[in-house]
Amino acid sequence: MTIKENDFRKIDLNLLIAFAVLFREQSVSMAADKLHLGQPAVSGALSRLRDMFDDPLFIRSGHRMQPTARAVALHAELMPLLEQLQSALFQQADFHPQQASATITLGMTDWVEMWLMPQLIPALRDAAPGLRLSVVASSPFSDARRLEEGELDMAISVAPAGPRWQERDVLVSMPFVTLWHPSQLALSTPLTLADYVREPHLMVTYREATSSLIDTLLARLGERRSVCYTTPHFAGLPGLLLQMPALATVPAGLCDPWQTAWGLAASPVPLDVPPFEVALHWHQRHNSDPALMWLRGFIRSLLAGGETISGG
Repeated sequence: MTIKENDFRKIDLNLLIAFAVLFREQSVSMAADKLHLGQPAVSGALSRLRDMFDDPLFIRSGHRMQPTARAVALHAELMPLLEQLQSALFQQADFHPQQASATITLGMTDWVEMWLMPQLIPALRDAAPGLRLSVVASSPFSDARRLEEGELDMAISVAPAGPRWQERDVLVSMPFVTLWHPSQLALSTPLTLADYVREPHLMVTYREATSSLIDTLLARLGERRSVCYTTPHFAGLPGLLLQMPALATVPAGLCDPWQTAWGLAASPVPLDVPPFEVALHWHQRHNSDPALMWLRGFIRSLLAGGETISGG
């Protein structure tokens, strides 16, 4: 149906509300009380309604105002529409994860995917079987732009706070750990600083850098390490550590699964390296998206070790 804007030029939603209350109360004074208006204002609204519909609408009969046939017909047509409008404007739709069907695009780096998805996907399959996650590769340096342009619904990232429209919800604070394969390096734990700077290093960088915060901290101590390999991906590090004598300093979330799968040894970094925050990022325009907000709470609950939430 094509809406004809000119048909609505004389329509005032407040008049329709006044009509509904007049119909229910059948009294100008009682309608005025319910609407928190003076009687002259309600009488004026009734006069405008009569002009609008070219009908008396209500006829005084004793102490009541009886609706005309036109008023009865209008009430039957208008009430469902007003109720639907009220629901659309003021009641956020409930989200029922077991019945929901939606696709959410999440941006993340490969290490976040390796750390989080093995926990999230099985739990999500039970809690919201119709919710499909589409994961795309992103970096902390591109998340804000891609969120703003609508390429991502949400990002899970180490990016700091961004523009004012960018919401950020910290999930965990995570330290770094240093990994190596014991068949390649016979090192004791915890590593000493001398061990750390003596051995070659594998380093992940998203901008083709050849140094990181760790190198800055080492320089303050008058030390330096030798980086023999840089890559934008974490996924290849365990296989390289299996084949060569080297160290890799990575987010602690990768430690347990990589030790189990690859037999790697681990140690705290022998430096005062501050932990970093992993956070959910999304655009403010999605604050009323029930599926995204439910997923946000679900991920938080999962990482906190809480019970799987069912939505509401």
